[in-house]
Amino acid sequence: MSQAIHFQFKVVRKEFSLNASATIPGQGVTALFGRSGSGKTTLLRALAGLEPEVEGELVVGEQQWLHSAQGINLPIHQRAIGYVFQETALFPHLRTEQNLLFGWQRTAEKDRRHNPPQVIESLGLAPLLKRYPHQLSGGEKQRVAIGRALLNSPQLLLMDEPMAALDRQRKREIMPYLERLHAEAKIPILYVTHDLEELVQIADHLLLMDQGEIIKSGPIEILLADSSLPIAQDEDAGALIKTTLTAQDEHYLLSELSFSGGTITVGQVNQPIGSEIRIRIHAKDVSLALQPPLESSVLNVVKCRITGITPQGQSRVIVSMDAAGSPLLSRITQKSADRLALREGCEIYAQIKSVALHS
Repeated sequence: MSQAIHFQFKVVRKEFSLNASATIPGQGVTALFGRSGSGKTTLLRALAGLEPEVEGELVVGEQQWLHSAQGINLPIHQRAIGYVFQETALFPHLRTEQNLLFGWQRTAEKDRRHNPPQVIESLGLAPLLKRYPHQLSGGEKQRVAIGRALLNSPQLLLMDEPMAALDRQRKREIMPYLERLHAEAKIPILYVTHDLEELVQIADHLLLMDQGEIIKSGPIEILLADSSLPIAQDEDAGALIKTTLTAQDEHYLLSELSFSGGTITVGQVNQPIGSEIRIRIHAKDVSLALQPPLESSVLNVVKCRITGITPQGQSRVIVSMDAAGSPLLSRITQKSADRLALREGCEIYAQIKSVALHS
């Protein structure tokens, strides 16, 4: 059974200091999110054993990888870590299949955590096995790099902005494979990004980083809806909600998703009844009303309680709401908030104009 990873790192340089501590869940994808220069890559290097002047502790499951006060610091080759960089660094003289198996063949059979056919199938690599790296697109190279890292049988997979060098089309090509990795991975994955859309599509847990420190950590759906955090001030801010597919309307080609706050109707989802589906509701797509609308083209209206109102500049506010245990955000004008006399604790009806689906 996978076990949590705890770290407490301190790195002091002339131009930058890292002073970060957190616990990463033992399974699933944890996103490390922050602006450029906040220390994300330094933190990954410390986890991998690549940072020479790090002090502190690192416990992986029950194994102590670092305890500087006790003189413990496992070298890189003794840390069971897979690392996927922005640049894939595939061996140019080896075909895809040889690149994939390079680490797997050098791993003791008892330590192998993944088998090649499973990884090849999950990442859609079968058509690429006989190709050399120069014959692959950027997205294909990254899929091979991810497969190679998994077949190294890591206890922890580190991914440092793996899609940063890809154009929009290549990102769209690789995202379904990352979503599948999110669903199937049995090891903890730490995924560095500054792209909010990437984050919501694949992450379960979130570490928010700023100026070398972890300023907040927790389940992604809770942190995304926390209006006190900088991430909620983003133009693309919104809530992430876990739902269950409960009904199909074949006449209108619509699907019904249920969650703690009620039901949401969306365009038809081609999945079995009972499937778990995460939905993203952008704050800009939620309007508010004091009474449920009697006649409206908006299909989704959810009764909520206001939990906070945060100014955003001089003319707008972010309204945080609770829908029977599920968070929602709405971005409206200050004038609208004043006209409705909104205040913390009052009941409100959220009219949801658009919903984005995630696996």
